[in-house]
Amino acid sequence: MAANTLDRTDLKILRCLQNSGRLANAELADKVGLSPSPCLRRVRSLEQRGIIRRYAAIVDARAIGLPISVFVNVSLHNQERSSLEQFERHVSGYEEVMECYLMTGSFDYMLRIVVPDLESYEHFLAEKLTTTPGVANIQSSFALKQVVYKTELPLGSAVDRY
Repeated sequence: MAANTLDRTDLKILRCLQNSGRLANAELADKVGLSPSPCLRRVRSLEQRGIIRRYAAIVDARAIGLPISVFVNVSLHNQERSSLEQFERHVSGYEEVMECYLMTGSFDYMLRIVVPDLESYEHFLAEKLTTTPGVANIQSSFALKQVVYKTELPLGSAVDRY
């Protein structure tokens, strides 16, 4: 979806909802300068067009006993479409995989894994990732400290353009 299909009000709505997805429609309408009915129509349009994909609570991983984040670079034996698709199907089913990106450069994929402890990561690695068809090489890096974590896309510059 191209950004130019959104107007300034749509971007204001997105900025507000990214910050607080639980805003009541009346409060959201007030924040973006609309009456409630047009505001609700715009939100529904953003949802129907797939710009708003879903609503979610952001859970503190440490608070629920998942303090370990591991960034894993994976190389495959080959980069044929069928091999890539097979790998993606497999890792999509692993609950520990929070993010997976097809990459350029030295590795084919980068994954972010979240686990409660090193033993759990070792189990994930031995029982899941290394047994995934097509995997040739795995390199793991453990995050020592989370410095920045954002869930809001940088819409500020987009709003300023309108």
